[in-house]
Amino acid sequence: MAEAVIRHDWTRDEVSALFALPFNELMYRAHSVHREHHDPNAVQVSTLLSIKTGGCPEDCAYCPQAARYDTGVQAQKLMSVDAVLERAKAAKAAGASRFCMGAAWRSPKDRDVVKVAEIVSAVKGLGLETCATLGMLSDTQAQSLKAAGLDYYNHNLDTAPEFYGEVIHTRQYQDRLDTLEHVRAAGMKTCCGGIVGMGESRDQRAGLLQTLANLPEHPQSVPINQLVQVEGTPLAGTEALDPFEFVRTIAVARLLMPASMVRLSAGRQQMDDAVQALCFFAGANSIFYGEKLLTTGNPDVEQDRALFRRLDLHPLEIVEADNTVHADILENETASASCGQGCGCSAAA
Repeated sequence: MAEAVIRHDWTRDEVSALFALPFNELMYRAHSVHREHHDPNAVQVSTLLSIKTGGCPEDCAYCPQAARYDTGVQAQKLMSVDAVLERAKAAKAAGASRFCMGAAWRSPKDRDVVKVAEIVSAVKGLGLETCATLGMLSDTQAQSLKAAGLDYYNHNLDTAPEFYGEVIHTRQYQDRLDTLEHVRAAGMKTCCGGIVGMGESRDQRAGLLQTLANLPEHPQSVPINQLVQVEGTPLAGTEALDPFEFVRTIAVARLLMPASMVRLSAGRQQMDDAVQALCFFAGANSIFYGEKLLTTGNPDVEQDRALFRRLDLHPLEIVEADNTVHADILENETASASCGQGCGCSAAA
């Protein structure tokens, strides 16, 4: 195969044609591109802490954190700096190099950003990479978080532009694109993906990936979430996505965004080991670990460690500017808290 070229001009027809390839051909192409850009046996292992859970005013049809849905999630206040630091220290002690923090806001108030900036600065002081997902940001809020030491910001597109209105009514697609632009302009890296299995068509899954791949800069991290159906949300009862279609989505994401980390995110608890193995082969090279993804289940740490052993996978090592080497490891359950189901306001995975 010819070496993969980084492109930002994909057409819908081109992306749909990749989805339509025979399964084995698609897997071959995706894995070949994956090997060009990444260690095929290394997986980035991240931890994420929900620093403010529930009570979100949005109406995202998949999200158990939305205040309007009766899902049993209780709204909680923003955690204190000391409480977050305790969890971050535990994560670092276990070998983690990146610590991600999520808060269930539609858009934080300036006073909220001041508090989160203090938390980010404290976590950064531990020598950890920092990531946050707080909802929509203004340009000045993004700049404040960058100044505090935030390395990555998560804000998902969720789905294709034409399907978006079927899932969310309280925020426009352009709002999401604007936040991503503010994050890039501030000099932070982006974490941006979506959710599949919400009743969208294959063409609409192609539309999500096309939009991601045609951003001015490919997201450094691309979480692909499979819908986790939660009773009380409008999408509970949606017909489940075929597992091989999910694997195809991972493979096409790898082909469109060769250098990005493609994260096998929410929905892993519903996947058997064979499906996860296919996803890793197709180009997924990042996971969250821990027993929960915000309010939904996730394979526990021991299961992940056992799967890594069976597949001869190892956690990705991070080399810092001073040549210090860290390896994300699957050891510390208490350090891994919550990430969400892919909601761009805060429940992002």
